[in-house]
Amino acid sequence: MLKTSLASLAAIAALSSVSAAALACEDLRMVPGGIVTQVTDGDTVVLDNGLVVRMIGTQAPKLPLGRDGFETWPLAPEAKTALEAIALNKPVRLGYGGEEIDRYDRALAHVFVDGADGEIWAQQHMVAQGLARVYSFPDNRKCLDLLFAAEGRARLAGLGIWADPYYSTRAADRPADLLDRQGHYELVEGRVLLADQSGGRVYLNFGRFWKEDFTAVIEASALRLFAADGIDPSALEGALVRIRGWVDDRDGPRIEITHPEQIEVLAAR
Repeated sequence: MLKTSLASLAAIAALSSVSAAALACEDLRMVPGGIVTQVTDGDTVVLDNGLVVRMIGTQAPKLPLGRDGFETWPLAPEAKTALEAIALNKPVRLGYGGEEIDRYDRALAHVFVDGADGEIWAQQHMVAQGLARVYSFPDNRKCLDLLFAAEGRARLAGLGIWADPYYSTRAADRPADLLDRQGHYELVEGRVLLADQSGGRVYLNFGRFWKEDFTAVIEASALRLFAADGIDPSALEGALVRIRGWVDDRDGPRIEITHPEQIEVLAAR
């Protein structure tokens, strides 16, 4: 049976943001951070002690930041400005809920800003404004339910990125369009035609021609996380789902699933 959290976003969205944030994030390891002296982009800040903090759980539109040939994503300057408005020159606390340092020596933390009217959870604020989307990792899965709820409200309201076709949710039954988005992080919606286990993987097929149609592939390491959460991916057969992840091309467009939160169940079979 599917774990309730995969299908309970509507109930979570009904909770107040303050009380729900406390409930969802109460088991973070909280530490003093420092003063934000620089905002690099919509999901990265630098503190007065030199610590670079990647705001885990979110992905804001990207700026080139010196990368040759990298195009500015739509609304990237606006996302940076919005984060500066709430965090620049403000003291923050950091909340760790998984892997704490990435390969670039950045801290992977939830950022809580000391605002005039109380503490602001920076990740939730940016997602709620439609200036970031949920972007999770298998080794950092805390506080995601509330971020999904905030994203859902922003998407329904057409705020920020959700009014721009660059960030539109893609249709699983249009594989040619998905191939055009190869190398991009996308949200893809469709009904699972077949959930098939083979060679230690589970394949969620969204069309009859598996070498051409869109597929979500759950690798063996991810299946262990599904099992630990009491989730049987085969139960997704026939369900309407939203998949999020990086699109690649292996026998048609596909997204690799590394942890359960990449799959949102929108309707049962």
